[in-house]
Amino acid sequence: MRRAVLLISGSLRRLSTNTALVRTMHDLAPDGVRCRIYEHLATLPAFNPDEDHRPLPPEVQRLRDAIHDAEVIVFSTPEYAGALPGSLKNLLDWTIGDDQAGSIYEKPVAWVNASPRGAGGAHGELRTVLGYAHARIVEAACADVPVTPEMVGPNGLIEDDPTRAALAGVFAALTRDGSLGRRGEKAR
Repeated sequence: MRRAVLLISGSLRRLSTNTALVRTMHDLAPDGVRCRIYEHLATLPAFNPDEDHRPLPPEVQRLRDAIHDAEVIVFSTPEYAGALPGSLKNLLDWTIGDDQAGSIYEKPVAWVNASPRGAGGAHGELRTVLGYAHARIVEAACADVPVTPEMVGPNGLIEDDPTRAALAGVFAALTRDGSLGRRGEKAR
């Protein structure tokens, strides 16, 4: 059985700690788990319901294909002005109208907060939007794992051992929950 996790950073910044977090999770994937990082947030067109039909804009199709291929989605997003960044909200808007098998509907999702100051507004909005998408939030895998720029090495990965262990714990929580390894079964 192929186990796949889609990792999405909600930040467009080149030196983002959220992006370093998803890169590090990619690096820490346990044996048998294939991770993919969605790296095209900046090239998604602005959501327009008039364009939400086949053929989809090419980048929207690539996003939906990545979601369809994943068993689980893990987000890491900053908070801007007390809310989700517009670019991540745009990505989420494109997921709502997907009625194909493997869509975000009932798909297990989690998020990891990289901000040392917290991101309660962003994560509250993320919870709301994921609720509209009917995604299944895996609470045990949602975690606060503060990351500072000093913890990120020149390779773009987090070098701090306790932080790496906390990120590995997200995979463990997804496995304990049964979200990883149940491809083809309907989520609870």
